Amino acid sequence: MTATQEHSTQTRTDTRTDSPTDTPTDSGMSYEDTLRMLSEASVHQHFDAFLDIDWDNPEYAVHADDPRWVLPVADVLGRTEWYRSLPLEEQIRIGLYRQANVTKVGLQFEQILISGLMNYAFGLRNGSPEFRYSTHEATEECHHTQMFQEFVNRSGQDVKGGSLAFHLLAPVLPLAAKVVPVAFFFGVLAGEEPIDHVQKSILRAGDDMHPLLRRIMQIHVAEEARHIGFAHRYVENHAPNLRRIDRFLLSLIVPVLMRWLCNEILVPSKRAQRDMGIPDDVMKQVYWDSEESQKFLRDLFGDVRMLADNTGLRGRAARRVWKAMKIDGRPSRFRSEPASAAS
Repeated sequence: MTATQEHSTQTRTDTRTDSPTDTPTDSGMSYEDTLRMLSEASVHQHFDAFLDIDWDNPEYAVHADDPRWVLPVADVLGRTEWYRSLPLEEQIRIGLYRQANVTKVGLQFEQILISGLMNYAFGLRNGSPEFRYSTHEATEECHHTQMFQEFVNRSGQDVKGGSLAFHLLAPVLPLAAKVVPVAFFFGVLAGEEPIDHVQKSILRAGDDMHPLLRRIMQIHVAEEARHIGFAHRYVENHAPNLRRIDRFLLSLIVPVLMRWLCNEILVPSKRAQRDMGIPDDVMKQVYWDSEESQKFLRDLFGDVRMLADNTGLRGRAARRVWKAMKIDGRPSRFRSEPASAAS
């Protein structure tokens, strides 16, 4: 990539990641107009994994002794006293492994999402605006998987990503998009909201992070804003049309789905825990026994609580499940409301 291309690409990204969640999906426009707007945005504002990242840039080289792999305090593991008390070399080793493993889990989730989108789009009628946008989103997610895998490859870490259960269920989960599409798009939010929340927090913190990881996060956050916006609008538009019994059952399933997929995205698997050498008591503290970690967990789902309230999916019985899953709390007043304001 030439210097001019790199400058052009970098400028284009910077102008789109300052406010990555400003996609106007809550502006009162119709559902069809929203999907048309999102589709047009995907045409004019998109990224390619191998054009928009200069992988051969020496500044992007991954070195196993680079102190910029130390986990930031925005990471729930990185802020623990146990991690901060480790020698610098061990903090770097764990930090690089964790970033690679979280990226691998994200890649696996995106693969499930792509498969589900294709299942969903297969039966759509001719002229459906959902067909065009869902295929735009699948295209963008394919680039994300390429970007994520390239980072994992360059990290040199032999990470496996999600848990054994996640691996076993991966071939089955995309079928939900055809059978219970509203539940599937809630599942989309269950995976995308936590990682989006964490990545935005890390980017806003402005820590001295590795420039390759920053670039990847910028691209991912910018495009996930559209994907999250579509999932919200899809649920808002289709959930009210479900039968009463289906709505009730869905209301009970949603908080369980949120907690399970959040854990898959953010909590290290047994293998990852062993490889990083995290003691059991630290795992319990971080995921999710301490008061601080419990607040962090609740904060991840303010937008989804708002969505569930707006679609009548958080009745008395459902609220008990949200509380049992330890993800209850006040819903956001608007999309992407900062956690401090929502507390």
